[in-house]
Amino acid sequence: MKQTKWFERKFDFSAAQNIFPSLIERLAGTPARLEEKLKSISTSILENKPDGTWSIKENIGHLTDLEPLWQGRLEDIKNNREEMRPTDLANAKTDNANHNNKPLETLLREFREIRMQTLLLLQDIDEEIIFKSALHPRLKTPMRTIDLFLFVAEHDDHHLARITAIMKKESQL
Repeated sequence: MKQTKWFERKFDFSAAQNIFPSLIERLAGTPARLEEKLKSISTSILENKPDGTWSIKENIGHLTDLEPLWQGRLEDIKNNREEMRPTDLANAKTDNANHNNKPLETLLREFREIRMQTLLLLQDIDEEIIFKSALHPRLKTPMRTIDLFLFVAEHDDHHLARITAIMKKESQL
């Protein structure tokens, strides 16, 4: 099954319910889901770039590369900025990071550590901040803190699904 490309996805940020505690649980679970998925996979599969796309290691590194953006966008919302900071839509940081040259354990540890930093930033925010917003620079729509971290959780799942697709494709060769 082919997944819709990330930049082609549409998002609906109209929910009024506070699902933030569930989002925090989902975000906290991503490192463990990655670790479980990859605990016994060969290095050749981890570093293969199917059809010139990112390898499994590069997908993991990309999650780590973007975590400071999510943290910064939370600060933008908290500091009443009209628009959240933009990202590099070309993903140059990931493309230039040489994630394939790092051991899998290092990539997983780095992601777990930086995600835990994000979770610490989220643990004590109140409902006022949860529903406070700033304009998303690419989508050109207001995004509340709750929407931002739903977006992050969806981004995590997008890359987990991509990793699964690579693993399935490689096992068929």
